Amino acid sequence: MLKPLSTLIITLFLFTPAKAQQPADSTLKKSPLKTLTDKQYTLLITGEYLFDDINQVALLNHYPMPGDALKFKKELSLSPNQVTKLAALATELHRKRVEMGNFIVTNETTLDKLLKKGTDNGSIIFYANRSGLYYGELRNAILQACVSTGNLLAPGQVSKLETLLNH
Repeated sequence: MLKPLSTLIITLFLFTPAKAQQPADSTLKKSPLKTLTDKQYTLLITGEYLFDDINQVALLNHYPMPGDALKFKKELSLSPNQVTKLAALATELHRKRVEMGNFIVTNETTLDKLLKKGTDNGSIIFYANRSGLYYGELRNAILQACVSTGNLLAPGQVSKLETLLNH
């Protein structure tokens, strides 16, 4: 089960066409890997969103991102307690995205080195499966944050947030 899933994730990640890189964007870090554009590399190591639809299942089931709720705290009439808890969720989620992003980059670097010098099937299997674990842990952290956010908000706040996000 894990092998086909990790192979699919790696295939999608590595063969998704990269968009043309933005010229002279000083915020982009130079990617040391051929498999990651400068933008992808920067997003991974800074903990920003690289995978726009990774939280789609949560959003479709009315579990919003903590950062989205905080962005509209005034409009949602969030209590101070809700703001404190949502800020903690958002901070922890960002920490986890940075952590997993760095693990993903390190793992991709290892795969690149192995394939440059020649390697055995066992090493490829190990590091390819490891990639799937990192992406899975990242997705889990995002979905857990969404569920926690949904549980912190009243149903009316969730509905109002969805309306605000769709405009």
